[in-house]
Parts: sequence; C-alpha cells; structure tokens
Amino acid sequence: MTTPALLPLSGRRLPPLNLGASAFPHHRATLRLSEKFILLLILSAFITLCFGAFFFLPDSSKHKRFDLGLEDVLIPHVDTSKGGKNLGGFLIHGQGHDEHRHREEEERLRNKIRADHEKALEEAKEKLKKSRDEIQAEIQTEKNKVVQELKKKDSKPLPPVPLPNLIGINSGEPADPDIREKRNKIKEMMKHAWDNYRQYGWGHNELKPIARKGHSTNIFGNSQMGATIVDALDTLYIMGLHDEFREGQEWIDKNLDFSVNSEVSVFEVNIRFIGGLLAAYYLSGQEVFKIKAVQLAGKLLPAFNTPTGIPWAMVNLKSGVGRNWGWASAGSSILAEFGTLHMEFVHLSYLTGDPIYYNKVMHIRKLLQKMDRPNGLYPNYLNPRTGRWGQHHTSVGGLGDSFYEYLLKAWLMSDKMDTEARKMYDDAIEAIEKHLIRKSNGGLTFIGEWKNGHLERKMGHLTCFAGGMFALGADGSRDDKAGHYLQLGAEIAHTCHESYDRTTLKLGPEAFKFDGGVEAVAVRQNEKYYILRPEVIETYWYMWRFTHDPKYRQWGWEAAQAIDKYCRVSGGFSGVKDVYSSSPTYDDVQQSFFLAETLKYLYLLFSSDDLLPLDNWVFNTEAHPLPVLHLANTTLSGNPAYR
Repeated sequence: MTTPALLPLSGRRLPPLNLGASAFPHHRATLRLSEKFILLLILSAFITLCFGAFFFLPDSSKHKRFDLGLEDVLIPHVDTSKGGKNLGGFLIHGQGHDEHRHREEEERLRNKIRADHEKALEEAKEKLKKSRDEIQAEIQTEKNKVVQELKKKDSKPLPPVPLPNLIGINSGEPADPDIREKRNKIKEMMKHAWDNYRQYGWGHNELKPIARKGHSTNIFGNSQMGATIVDALDTLYIMGLHDEFREGQEWIDKNLDFSVNSEVSVFEVNIRFIGGLLAAYYLSGQEVFKIKAVQLAGKLLPAFNTPTGIPWAMVNLKSGVGRNWGWASAGSSILAEFGTLHMEFVHLSYLTGDPIYYNKVMHIRKLLQKMDRPNGLYPNYLNPRTGRWGQHHTSVGGLGDSFYEYLLKAWLMSDKMDTEARKMYDDAIEAIEKHLIRKSNGGLTFIGEWKNGHLERKMGHLTCFAGGMFALGADGSRDDKAGHYLQLGAEIAHTCHESYDRTTLKLGPEAFKFDGGVEAVAVRQNEKYYILRPEVIETYWYMWRFTHDPKYRQWGWEAAQAIDKYCRVSGGFSGVKDVYSSSPTYDDVQQSFFLAETLKYLYLLFSSDDLLPLDNWVFNTEAHPLPVLHLANTTLSGNPAYR
C-alpha cells in the first residue's frame, strides 16, 4: 500500500476569501496562494509578535543584560580605573552613558522592525489586489524558476565518452511480404497501446485501459514517473515511430523528476528506468537520456548503505532511506533484485568515468563467490545485515531468474572478456540442470523449484525466459556442450508453447504444474491469469535467431493473434484473469513491460537479423538493448576481470 504524496505548499487549499466585487467581479474564488505569499504572512505574524514584545516586556534598563545581539553591552574586562565595576571578569559600563546608548539602539531596532512590518503588509495587500489568474501566473513563474534552478544544479556536464560501435539500430525490413505484413501488425498494436496511454494515462506510470485513466503500483512509489514512457522509448525508436519518440523525449526532459519523496523498487527502477534511458541514449544519441539516467542512479546509491553492501529492495528517492519487502524471508534481499544491476551499472561507470557503480556490483559478486551454496544452488534470499542466506528456496523463475541471466550477459557485454562472470554462470547452470531440470511423464522438459530439500514440479511463466538464455549461452559453454544447451533451449521453448496451446485463449498461465496426469496446465485459480508477459515470446525470438526454424515465428504469431483478440480493448491492452475461460474478465492494467518487451520481441521476431544483431547488442532483463563494450573502448580495462 502506498502513502499519499505530501501536497506542496502551493497546492494546499485555503478557505475561500471574500474580497468583494472589486477583486473578483463575477464570482468568489478559492485561491491557491503562492509559497512567497504564505511566507510573507508568517513573517508578518512573527514581526508583529516581536514588535509587541518591546512594549509589553518589562523595561530592559532594570536588568543587567537584555541581549539584542549587542556585543558591546558585555565586554571582557580590561581596565577598572574608569568608573566601571569589575564583575567576574566582565565590565558593565557606567550607567548613565550606556543606558542612553542602549535606548538609542533599541529605538533604532524598533524603527527597523516597524518599517519591515509595514513593507511586508504592503506587499501582502498588493498580492490580494491581484486577480486569481495573475496570482496563478505568479505561482507558475515561481515554480518554473525553482525547476530551472534544480535542473542547473543537477545537470552537471558529463565527461565526453566515445560511443561504442553502434550497428543495426534501424530497418530490419524482412524480404518476405507475409512476414512484413505481420511485422506491420505488431507495429499497429504498439501504436494502439501508445496512443491510448498518450490520451488517457500520460505521465502516469501505467494505464487502466478500460477505466481509461492512469495506474500505478507500489514498485514505483507514489509518484507519477511516466514508467510507460521511459520503458517504451527504444521500442518506438526501432519501429520508426519517431514522432511518438519525440513526444516521450519532450516529457522526460520537462517532467521526469527524481527529487520526490517516493519509495521505489531499486530493481524495477534500475531495469525499466535506467535501462530504458540508457538504451534510448545509445539509439538516439540524445544527451538528456544519459543525464537523467545518471541523476537517477545517484538516487539509488544510498540503497547500498548496508552492513554487507547488498542493497535494500526499496529506497526513498528523497531521503535515501532503504528497507526490504515485508514478505521476504527474515528481512532478506532478493537474489533476482540485487543480482540484476550489473549491466546498467557497468554502463553508468563507462559513461561517467566514475567507478562507484561498477564497484558496487563487483562487491556483490565477490561476496557471493565467497559464500557456500547448498548443492551448488543460489538461494533466493540473502540477509543484507548478516550476509547469510535466508530460506533455502531456489528458482529460475520469480525471485531468482535474472540473476543467472545477468551473469551470462555480463560476459557477453564485456566482449566475452569477463571470464569470471562466465564461470559463475556455467557453475550455476550445471547445478540447475542437476537438481531442477526434469522431464515429465509426457516427455516435456521443465524447470522446477527447489524448496527446503525437495523439488516442486511447477514452472512459472517467468521461468520460460530460460529457453532463450540457454540458447544465448550455448556458444562458449564448457566441455563443448553448445549443441546440448541449444537443444535444452528448444525443449524449454516447446514446453512453454504447450502451456499456451493447452488453454482456451492460447495464452499462457502464470504458472503450471507437472503432477500426475496434469502437465503444463495451471491448477490453482490464482495462477490462471495472463498479464501481457513477454518471457515465452522472448524465448521464441532467441530460438529464431539461433536456428531460423520457422515454427518459432509461427508460435509467435499465434501468441500475437491471441493477444490482439482477447487482450485488446478500445482503450489499449489489458491482462486477463483466466486463460481457460472462453469469456475472461480483464484485470484492467496495460503493463509498461508490454510495450518494452512483449511487443519489441514480437517486432524483432518478424524483422531481419540485422536489426540489433546479438554480436553487438545485449538486452537487459526489460528488453532494453545496451551495446557490447569492446575492450578498446571501455574505461574498465584496468580490472582483472576485463583483462
């Protein structure tokens, strides 16, 4: 549950002021008074109090000292020969001369206070003579001044850095007219999602397409940070929707503000906002995206202020106070959250020349390398205070997934120089294959979850990304097992396709079981929903890139048609609550990742391979493409992992 944002002073509603017909000829108005005017009123009250005090307090001459800040009333004793009396090392001057001087000083101060008071009242009267529109215009002017000052303060020029060699950032037009038509359909779906967000949810984090209004969740705190805008930018760019891209850029330049009293998920803000801004910068070359990414990263750094350096799950962007989710095992941080920062933070250090980001994520890696792992598996929970594992629960789906993905992608992003990351990935995958991957009675390969010493034969939709990960990591795997891992990726893709194919809507459930006669089917009602998730389509795309087997395009098209048929509404796209029902109800949320990931992977699936080639680009876990940092360009080559 989120707490309501504190209203700024100018937004508090004051009682209606009856200023008569001369002030507002046609109506009474409730004024939103400016911060400046409020301060003037407070100052006037304070001055009145001080002014009155001079007349009602006892006469100061009866006291040895009435301190008005007059440093010459009490002075250190130097000489007692001039009629003064020595009292404890200080000299009180002869009464006649000093009292006269003291009264003159008081009178001077009274006159000054009177003048200041009258001036403040005159300014207040002048304010009240103005019309409501004039006052509102002044308020807006003051606000704009503050915003510009903040921008000047935060927009420190970043050092010039040579951009990596950027290849394949547009086009990708397929030669086959049928594939081109399908790609155009995906682009039309993106336009439908964006245009409705633009009309009904602009500036909000997400859209409620049926209610036709903005939507947000606690991962973004209580602020309107335009998550859909930032998440969608690179998809708009590669689709050639440049007018829409410019709309998003303009909003970000003028409105995206991180100095808000809002508690956000470090993980989600990193992958969606920092990842999205960095990708938009690399694709377009527009400096505003780089500057905003660096500003936001600075706001996340306090989350690392823990005894172990393992970051909190959440941080307040204004105060820097961090904490963990209440439901996480014994106050633990989550593997997939603190383990999914590496790609973005390495790029931040590359672009700024500041090693702090790189050092933060490398510290996490070093700590994990020192820890014992039960059965070679990484538990999902780690306590940031004690540095000990929480509950022994291991998953390649939710809570664990992208940690493994980022080990592989750290190696790829380093131009395959970060062999330490590759070794950690290979070790982890071997343990996963030994303890978590099984074949069902019906011959479906699935990845279960390890819970307290036994395997739960259930697989989540989130886990379906692993098919693409196995294919992506096949080249370079140890013991010449590239063919084995490509085959494993194909088997996972097949299982996940079955989870779609065995539903009424041909859309996959959130989780599905492999118990007894039930295979690749959701059993619990709360696991039957589909919220526009991308992981299955992501795996289809990777498998297509590495095999060019046409079935992956066919499966992707089936999914696209099902989304368009059952999730499309007049106000955008919505998730559905039961994929086994022929008349499902909507959840009324258009997730930002639908535009960032689902539609991007579909578009890439029906594009040629020269659009964002995988030799040059690595996608973060929110599908934001970041360029490979070749050794000649990187500022990190002094680190042994990159030598």
